[in-house]
Amino acid sequence: METTKLMSEARKQSIRSSIIFAISVFLILMIVVGLILLVIFILMHNGVLDEGKSEFDTSQFMVGMALLSIFLGMALTPIAARIPLRPLNTLLQAMEKLANGDFKTRLEYKGIMGRNPSTVTMFNRLASELDNSEMMRSDFINNFSHEFKTPIVSIAGFAELLKDETLDEEQRREYLDIIQQESMRLAYMATNVLNLTKVENQTILTDISNYNLSEQIRTCVLLLEPKWSRKDLDIQLNFDEFNITGNEELLKEVWINLIDNAIKYAPLNGLLLVSVEEKNKDLIIKVSNNGPAIPEDKISKIYNKFYQADESHASEGNGVGLAIVKKIVTLHEGVIDVETSEKLTTFTVIIPKSQKY
Repeated sequence: METTKLMSEARKQSIRSSIIFAISVFLILMIVVGLILLVIFILMHNGVLDEGKSEFDTSQFMVGMALLSIFLGMALTPIAARIPLRPLNTLLQAMEKLANGDFKTRLEYKGIMGRNPSTVTMFNRLASELDNSEMMRSDFINNFSHEFKTPIVSIAGFAELLKDETLDEEQRREYLDIIQQESMRLAYMATNVLNLTKVENQTILTDISNYNLSEQIRTCVLLLEPKWSRKDLDIQLNFDEFNITGNEELLKEVWINLIDNAIKYAPLNGLLLVSVEEKNKDLIIKVSNNGPAIPEDKISKIYNKFYQADESHASEGNGVGLAIVKKIVTLHEGVIDVETSEKLTTFTVIIPKSQKY
């Protein structure tokens, strides 16, 4: 809504600048014509131009005046047009800096640009978004490289150790298990990247059907049973039977990722709580655990690709899950939010019960 408003204001400002420019050119032409007419009147009043003069002389004079008016108009128009065109020139210069990669460029609210606040605001917002995108791109490349390099180095290292013929059978099996785990980690990471690419390129929700959401969430919890069993978590599912209209496959990814995250950060013998409730035309799904709170300065970054609140990368995962979740929820015209404290961390998904076919 805000972007649409800014664009509307920018269009209005463009129309105003065009009108001012047209009026300026018109006034200049009128002034030149007026001056020419004044010169002709003075010459006629003084008898320089009268019926006694030859037709050839008078015609020659009029042609000269016409050429003079054209010359004066061409000379004065660029000078007079500099004022209404100055904001446009300033904007073009700033855009050229952006095109050359200087994303720190900003317009200032002063002078003539100060009279066009919507244009300045819109440009600065564009520059800020480009600057943020460049930073996210750099972070993405760095994190992506780190996440893929770590298991590959691990696999290569343990494969090298397996060449040692003095290893006993137990050590050999241990190294092979590590290689298998790291290989599965790479496969899981590649699958997540493919899923993220798929949903990022999707702008229209397809394959919509009506199905039992409660049953789907219970299935997701069962699929992750080995993980929450190892931690001996207290599983609490608080919901009745609810149906939803949406993309069943994509929404399954949402619940798998949220529940998996809740298990991953829950302490041993901790709590995993999943609840669903209905409000007006929406369903509210909450996934909670009693793990450590998410630092406040990191909450805004958790949906970024390959971002992990645990910057040591010691925990399993690759920081892609929540990026996928947010995109899928957005495709379903829903929202996701998180509330965190030392006692409980809760991810809340609010999604319409019905999607348009």
